[in-house]
This record gives sequence, C-alpha cells and structure tokens, in this order.
Amino acid sequence: MSAARRSKRLTLWGATGIALAFAGALFAAKANAQTVAITNARLVIGDGTAPVENGTVVIRNGRVVAAGAGVAVPAGVPSVDAAGQYVTPGIVAGFSRVGIVEVEAVDGTNDASAPSSVFNAAIDISPALNPLGTPVAVNRLAGVTRALVYPGRSSGLFNGRGALVDLGDDPDMLTRAGLFQYVELGETGARRAGGSRPAAILLFRQMLAEARDFGRNPAAYDGRSRDSLLTRADAEALLRVLDGRDRLFIKVERASDILSVIRLLGEFPQIRPTLVGVTEGWQVAPQIAAAGIPVIASALNDLPDTFEQLGATQSNIGRMRAAGVSVAIGLVDDNETHKLGYARQYAGNLVALTRMPGASGLSWDQAFASITSGPAAAAGVDADVGSLRPGRVGDVVIWDGDPLELSSAPVAIYVDGVAQPLTSRQLDLRDRYLSPVEGDLPNAYDR
Repeated sequence: MSAARRSKRLTLWGATGIALAFAGALFAAKANAQTVAITNARLVIGDGTAPVENGTVVIRNGRVVAAGAGVAVPAGVPSVDAAGQYVTPGIVAGFSRVGIVEVEAVDGTNDASAPSSVFNAAIDISPALNPLGTPVAVNRLAGVTRALVYPGRSSGLFNGRGALVDLGDDPDMLTRAGLFQYVELGETGARRAGGSRPAAILLFRQMLAEARDFGRNPAAYDGRSRDSLLTRADAEALLRVLDGRDRLFIKVERASDILSVIRLLGEFPQIRPTLVGVTEGWQVAPQIAAAGIPVIASALNDLPDTFEQLGATQSNIGRMRAAGVSVAIGLVDDNETHKLGYARQYAGNLVALTRMPGASGLSWDQAFASITSGPAAAAGVDADVGSLRPGRVGDVVIWDGDPLELSSAPVAIYVDGVAQPLTSRQLDLRDRYLSPVEGDLPNAYDR
C-alpha cells in the first residue's frame, strides 16, 4: 500500500457544485490508479441487467472505460483472466457506520453520536473517519467497496451530515463529505421534539424556516438568542438541504408517517429526499412511487421492534419494487458497522422469496442492483458509483462463485482500479495463532 497512492478528496461544492453533481463529475482523478482489463468474466454490470457471459471490463486510470461482451483489450493493457467467474461492481453499503465506530460499547472508539453537543445539523462525520479501523478491511473482504456513512443521534431533531466513503487500503477513505443530512421522524422524532409526532413535524418545519431566514440575510441572523432554534452553523447546514445541495435522508417507518413526510416535503420542493427504514412502505408504495422518492430499506424485517413497525413483512422490498418504487437494501438498525456483507445475504434471500407462495421478492438481477447501483442512486451518486457502466469508478470484485450465495467470497478486489490486499487483522491473528510454536510468540504470551 502506498501512502501517496492517490488523492481522493472531491471537488468542493461551490457555486457550480450542484450542476456538476448532477453531471456526475465531482470525483477527483486518482494520481496513480491502475489500468487493467479483466477478461473471460461472467460480467455483472450492476444496473439490473442480466450477467454477460465471456465479458470484459477495462479500467483506465481508476475509471471503467468499457464493459460488456466483445470488448477488445487495448494494446499494452495488462489483463486478468477471470476464468468464467462472476465479476461485479463492489457492493455499496446503503446505510453504515463503518469508519466511525470501532467497538460499539467503547465510547472512545465510537464517534457515531453526539447527544450532548450544542450542534446537530452542522455535525459532519467526515473528520472521525478512521481507515485503519478493523471493520474497514473486514467489510472490504466481504466485497464492500463503498459505503454511505450516517451520523447517529445529536442534540436536536437533525443528526448531521453523512458521507460517502471507500474501503480501499489507503490512508484516506473519504470520497465525499456532506453528501446528505440525516433526520429521524416517527417515534424517534416525536421523542426528540417533545413527545409527539405533530411536535416533530412542527419542529422540522420551523427549523427549515429559520434556515431559510438565515439564507435571506445571514448577517442579520442571530442564532444565539434563546428564541433561536438553530445555531448559525446548523442554519447554514440546513440551508444546504433547502436549496438541494445536500440530500436529505429521512428515517421513517410507519405507513401514516411516510404519507405525512410526503405531504410535508411538498412545502419544500427543492429538497432532494431519500426515505430510510420504511418498514411499512409496502402499504403506501403507490404514493411513494408517485412522489418519486427513493428508498433504502431493511430487507428481511418481519418482526416489529416498535409499534411503528407493526406491518413488517419480508415482502416489503419486493412489493415496493413491484409498485414502481426505486428501492435499495440497507442495514438499517442492523449490524451496520461490522457486517456490511450481510447485504448480499439479504439480497440472496429476496431472490429466494420469489419462490415462496404468496411472497414478493426480487429477481437475481434486481437483487444485485439493490446492493450496488441502488444505494448509489438513492444517494444521487450513481453516475459515479455502483455499476460497471463506462465512467464509473473502478470498484470491481472477482468472486469464486455466485456473490449472492453465502459460500462465495472475493478472490480479487479493486477499489478505484487499485488491487486490494485480501487480508485483515482477524486473518493475520488467525494465521499467527492457528499453529503456535513455543518460543515463537512475544514474551507477553509466555506460559
């Protein structure tokens, strides 16, 4: 691994940032990304289309330049023979805390939440990212190459600004800071707002109104008086949501709450929303589809943890998809720090659901897209991430079997076109102590 491998900072959002974002041109070029062709592949593009037999993908300077059948390998480009194995885009973890949590129960290693902070919407999780955290390599070995990292609880209704990261073996995992703002409504929002859903909706609306006031006249905005709902920093952060620069991820579970959110968003047409959780989404799927709001949902929740999830069913994603909702799989309230590889297990289970009488699942092609281009689309970065269409980042995985089968594992992983080590601290410890020899261990291990 080279510390100087690349610079991954993205172009900062500026006056022209929004237009560039929609054009998918915000990813900085990688200083020394590789050029390589992977041939003889069962090639999965990751956009919901069927695998291509005997396919080839060409990566140049960290970007996919061609992928499909009959793609010629340019002269002088090194090639890797996939020997007919699955070659896919890397998995995009749709909802994660990788990089900001090492051990859940050890506060010093957990930067997910800041319930005592004087700030909330302005909290940006990107300074806490730790690419050397052990969950990074562990999840990379599960085929996960990118992740949407969200902030946990803050002192107010809004949690803060989430990021897009990569899981490459290098010192900088940040792909894009401040990609989205995160807010939890429903039962959680009600508790934070004073005890009821109407209070949460009112607080949501008033906070955005104050942010709008700040945008109209920043110099006149106090932000320090006792009547202010927002600090200046929080107001500035929410202004980015109001004008569409930052996407808004809204966690909501109950069907009636989903409809309330859809109605509320009608008052703020510039907001670019994504619904998260959405356990009862199948009950209002036509309304979600009509609103054109993408969803990141848990795949297999069928036992409610709360009263707002009483309608939980494993057919939720399948039914929403059938109704026309753009839906991706995320590990919402799951093991979203250490076990991001569960995403492909869940996707495989949704394929199996199509064979269950009365159940709704996804086709294999749809299921794989729901863990690659699906999460990327939900975050508005599918022009750069999540598939092997030309122009996307060179995040590629070669598997030893069907990637939606638990028995399969990556045999090669590329992030930004750079080949990754197939190791982790856990594997190193396993190898070290698998057959210990007396005298070979440090003094601390003497018996």
